[in-house]
Amino acid sequence: MSQSKREQVVSHLRYIRQELREMHQGVLDDGMLPEAGEIRGVLAQMEALHELLEGKTSKKSKAEAS
Repeated sequence: MSQSKREQVVSHLRYIRQELREMHQGVLDDGMLPEAGEIRGVLAQMEALHELLEGKTSKKSKAEAS
């Protein structure tokens, strides 16, 4: 994995972990689940991370299938 890609992955993971910590703390403090928009935001970040990690693999698989 290239250094810049590694830095992007680390950045995505830090953001996701922070968002999940905040959601968890909100559940502990208030006993309420996070809003749907907050969850969608974290899921979007996780999807972006997945695409970043799997991008080359997906492209190779499509090229091999042709």
